[in-house]
Amino acid sequence: MKARYEVRNIAVVGAGAMGSLFGGLLSEGGLDVTLIDVWKDHIGQIRRNGLRMTGEGGDRIIPIKAATDPREVGAVDLVIVQTKARHAKSAIEGAGPLLHSETAVISFQNGLGKEEILSAAVGSDRVLGGTTAQGANILEPGVVRNSGNLPTRIGELNGALTDRIMAIGDAFNRAGLKTIVSNDIKLDIWKKLMANVAINPISALCNFRVGELFDVPEVKEVILDALDEAAKVANAEGIKLDVAESKQVLLEITGKGGTGSGRSGMLIDVLARHKTEIDFINGAIVRLGKKHGIPTPINRTLVAAVKGLERNFE
Repeated sequence: MKARYEVRNIAVVGAGAMGSLFGGLLSEGGLDVTLIDVWKDHIGQIRRNGLRMTGEGGDRIIPIKAATDPREVGAVDLVIVQTKARHAKSAIEGAGPLLHSETAVISFQNGLGKEEILSAAVGSDRVLGGTTAQGANILEPGVVRNSGNLPTRIGELNGALTDRIMAIGDAFNRAGLKTIVSNDIKLDIWKKLMANVAINPISALCNFRVGELFDVPEVKEVILDALDEAAKVANAEGIKLDVAESKQVLLEITGKGGTGSGRSGMLIDVLARHKTEIDFINGAIVRLGKKHGIPTPINRTLVAAVKGLERNFE
């Protein structure tokens, strides 16, 4: 009889804001976690002093292992790939030393396409789907701010409630990371994508905080049109999205009680003069629209405008 899947140790590849948050919370909850990143100052601070976490849950130091090279870590039961989506391919290609025959791989990056990238490198049977409403930012090397205690969703890409996915969900919840095991993770990923399609490019282009997005009527109209395009593409992909529900969720995010005072991840990238994840968000809508013969002029324009902005960073 095959042994029950166990999560004994975890490697987080990409110890930026969200990688450090996930790794820190899971380690604090008793799991054996190692953060892996090429950012030597960050990893060095964590090795010397632990990971300092502020915000939700209070200011504290979390002891956690950290490394700059996967070869220092060895094989683990679960790899969380939390680099920027554009770096997912190189990250997982360098993660060979972390894999044994039963190692699962998951990412909570925004956008579409990351599961396909991971599957091409390690095989689709290893790859799980994930999405999260959590938020974080790095304050300085070794210090991460936790913005809240919102749910994370995980699931097998085929929707099956396997022993593996249930074991990972149980381990996360026992460690204090609020996690929902989904039987339709692809739909959940698309729901998160819809919010990113609406919020990220306009906030980056206009330097708007999330709560300012609907202050200008013309901007609001463009945002809602972009969502309509994305919903048509989703339905062509076999994802039955309710566009009215997506718009209502967006209104809640941008309104009172949401995250209106915060900046989107894409705006943070632009302010830091870093390349954005536009190719995996609105760019994904454009690519899939072409695949299905669905016009996506609003999303295509938003992609072009953000890429034009990025040109100034070179």
